[in-house]
Amino acid sequence: KKGDNIAVVVTLRRGKAIEFLRKVFETIGYRVRESSFDDYGNVSIGVKEHIHMPGVRYDPEIGVFGMDVAITIERPGYRVMRRKRARSHVPRRHRVNKLEAMVLLKQLFGVEIVGE
Repeated sequence: KKGDNIAVVVTLRRGKAIEFLRKVFETIGYRVRESSFDDYGNVSIGVKEHIHMPGVRYDPEIGVFGMDVAITIERPGYRVMRRKRARSHVPRRHRVNKLEAMVLLKQLFGVEIVGE
């Protein structure tokens, strides 16, 4: 109905994900809070207005909306945890932790991690 909130979930991988994340980090000024990271290498950030993203123009039909961006960082081999046949667990030493996720975002995108 008109006026209700909308929700869309989109999964991006590889090149398209990196291209999108570059735009998102440019929008938020390449600064991410330390509290946005969880212990398993996941990151969640918010964009208040999508029209601030580079390459996006204002469309009066759509209006202005914000978005939450959730980033999941995994090493190769996580498929064993999700497959149907011969499912197994991923050992703790193979999982991505909070510090490794921070270092990865610094190296790939030049993100500054801001403390509380």
